[in-house]
Amino acid sequence: MGQLTRRISPVTLFMLSMNGIIGSGWLFAPLYAAKIAGSAAIISWLIGGFAAILVALTFAELSTMLPVAGGTAHIPQLSHGSFASFILSWIAWVTAVILAPIEVQAVLQYASLFFPSLMHVVAGAPTLTLWGYSWAGVLMASLCLVNILSYRGLMRFNFILFVFKFSVILLTIFAIFHTRFNAANFSGMLSSTTSSQGWQAIFSAVATGGIVLAFNGFKSGVEMAGEAKKLAIAIPLSTAGAVIACLLLYIGLQVCFIGALDPSALRNGWHNLNYTGDIGPFVGLATTLGLIWLLKLLYVNSVISPLGAGLIYVTATARILYAMSRIGYVPQFLSQLNHQRFPVWAIVVNFALGMLSFLPLPGWQAMVNFLVSAMVITYAMGPIALMCLRLSLPEKERPFRLPGATIVCLVAFYCCNLFSYWTGWETISKLGIVLFIGLLLFAISCVRGSVKMDRKEIKTAFWIVPYLFGIITISYLGSFGGQNTIPFGWDFLVIALFSLGIFHLAVRSRAVLDPKEVADFLITESMALEHG
Repeated sequence: MGQLTRRISPVTLFMLSMNGIIGSGWLFAPLYAAKIAGSAAIISWLIGGFAAILVALTFAELSTMLPVAGGTAHIPQLSHGSFASFILSWIAWVTAVILAPIEVQAVLQYASLFFPSLMHVVAGAPTLTLWGYSWAGVLMASLCLVNILSYRGLMRFNFILFVFKFSVILLTIFAIFHTRFNAANFSGMLSSTTSSQGWQAIFSAVATGGIVLAFNGFKSGVEMAGEAKKLAIAIPLSTAGAVIACLLLYIGLQVCFIGALDPSALRNGWHNLNYTGDIGPFVGLATTLGLIWLLKLLYVNSVISPLGAGLIYVTATARILYAMSRIGYVPQFLSQLNHQRFPVWAIVVNFALGMLSFLPLPGWQAMVNFLVSAMVITYAMGPIALMCLRLSLPEKERPFRLPGATIVCLVAFYCCNLFSYWTGWETISKLGIVLFIGLLLFAISCVRGSVKMDRKEIKTAFWIVPYLFGIITISYLGSFGGQNTIPFGWDFLVIALFSLGIFHLAVRSRAVLDPKEVADFLITESMALEHG
């Protein structure tokens, strides 16, 4: 057992979050979003970015008030007790474990342009061969080793990755803009906003085109808050600040991608968009435009960018499992630290489970769709916990205090539920399996005595049952792959009323906290320590 130490500066944490956000999303999302929504994909990015900023702001206040490692597990424990904490941290951990494999999958999809033996197509999706799976293991193990062996090495590597990949992104935007820009490709953007089909495509692109995933890295700042210095600056900068900076980059990439397309490639519709290099859209564009120097940079960056994000995901995911071990949800050895003060066993377990995720979720987009449906449920805890802790701990020091918190939290919670709904019934239905396994593990923890439940704990967590059941039911009845019993348009009203009711129920059933116990908890987690 050990304690994590405060050693990450605001600028370093900002770069860590930016590296986590900019991974495979920029390599694939502009293509997938355009295939779903056409030129209106730009609107999809604005919607996804705006919602991500709101959610990030709620976590910014929470993480400065409660700067704990693995905040995804600890924050709901304080606001609603052990059962709520376990369910939400379980979902967060399962989704986080898949993040590094998604980035490795992206690297191998790009590499298969040169080494076809890495991938083969199964049911229309690029899937790893046995040789590709072996290389996935090598890359995953490398990311884990960098995290385990050296803190300074991790930070230096992170800085090099940050400088390189953002330089390449900026060069890509300016080079493609300068070479070819067809304004006519944007002619359908406004017409998409005048029809229900157009808006349905715009919203689908947010959830299933990789846009929500593309902003996910801001949670790295939340999970590593317990190791950050100058919280009032570091946390808002690494959450909301990183999302805003990346949104600007993403819009630039989407605009230059759409503008550079040959109009002849769109004759059969956006959903049939296809060209040489489709496996890597910007590689395909650079080839078509004759930008050989950019092509070479993109090939290098297609490895560097996803691996940089994967490196940060390994770091952040280990903190979630570390926190779950500290609470008692999983075995105690998972919170042990090595001499570099990294949770080494948590990293090893995450590696093993991450390798398994390649098997049932072949292909980048298949991984993304499942991930987003579960991920946004853990996002929803931010707005709820913020309002609960505003009422439970009104006198607690908040280095960053979110203005207009009530309205921001309600809108952010509504957006989270919409994102989950937009992933579609086929994806949402798979959540039931994850939840069942989680409940089974929680029951085992209770039997072992590592988690204690009483009537009060059940009462404070009761809102989770109608919340998860409601999300699944609305998805089944809705117009995004469901029965269409709730038609498009009316589903927004249904989800709004549902969100308002659940939000009220969750805040009303919050746990009663003793400020002294909270202070003792923070000391126990060594959050006040500057040096180890």
